[in-house]
Amino acid sequence: MKEAKFCDEFSPKYYAICALGGLLSAGATHLAITPLDVLKVNMQVNPVKYSSISTSFTTLLREGGLSAFRRGWAGKFYGYGVQGACRFGLYEYLNKFYSNSLKDQNKSLIFFLSSASAEVIANVALCPFEAVKVRVQAQPRFAKGLVDGFPKLYASEGLRGFYKGLIPLWGRNLPFSMIMFSTFEHSVDFLYRNAIQRKKEDCSITQQLGVTCLAGYAAGSTGSIISNPADNIVASLNNNKTSSLKMVVKKIGLRDLFTRSLPIRIMLVGPVVTLQWLLYDTIKVLSGLPTSGHITTEVEDTRAKIQPA
Repeated sequence: MKEAKFCDEFSPKYYAICALGGLLSAGATHLAITPLDVLKVNMQVNPVKYSSISTSFTTLLREGGLSAFRRGWAGKFYGYGVQGACRFGLYEYLNKFYSNSLKDQNKSLIFFLSSASAEVIANVALCPFEAVKVRVQAQPRFAKGLVDGFPKLYASEGLRGFYKGLIPLWGRNLPFSMIMFSTFEHSVDFLYRNAIQRKKEDCSITQQLGVTCLAGYAAGSTGSIISNPADNIVASLNNNKTSSLKMVVKKIGLRDLFTRSLPIRIMLVGPVVTLQWLLYDTIKVLSGLPTSGHITTEVEDTRAKIQPA
């Protein structure tokens, strides 16, 4: 017996569920990794004092106690929740829109266009939260959180203070999102065609969510490497009132731009993106919808090709 569906695919309710799933999955996972994010941000903005993960942990614990690792939790939950709602909800909508408009185009182009368009809007929503979060985490005396951080930042720097990191944020999240969604889609397609060799609808929910997790980890790890230079720039810009983009790049240096905080970013992003996709698809499954991933090749054709003569 088929489960009752809350809504049909590609209906207004469907996109609302995708946005809600993105909000809850992104907000919850980013909230959970706040302590590691505090470490990462401090290693980025003050690499002399916070030179490694172990010494950074010890220094923060000694100077601020356990509460130091909760800094910026509200910015993580609300900021990345809003970003997740836009990222996932708009991606689903735009993927369908571009697929219908550009029928003869390569699927990778559709994935890139959909994710990039969604991410542009998602980052406009995220940017003010990110600006306050970085200051709260790296400057303990600046503010306790969003409630006092927003008015204090506006009073000192005006509207520009919230959005001066927008271009680097786009520089970080646009390539990340494009690579992440494309890698996820192709990984799902690859796993069903070559590993499971069955159609998605013929697999159990557990198998489908297992594919989601494997594809999500591949997507998150690949995206974190691509976007690491811009992540360093965003943290440095938001921590300093006067630095320009050119000054920040010059100060960090080309080599450190790619390598600084990369290990902890991979530790953060890979599992976080995996958990995001798992929670997101679980919400879709509970709503009677299929898991994510657009299968582009018939499994039966692939199975026939790989059978020995």
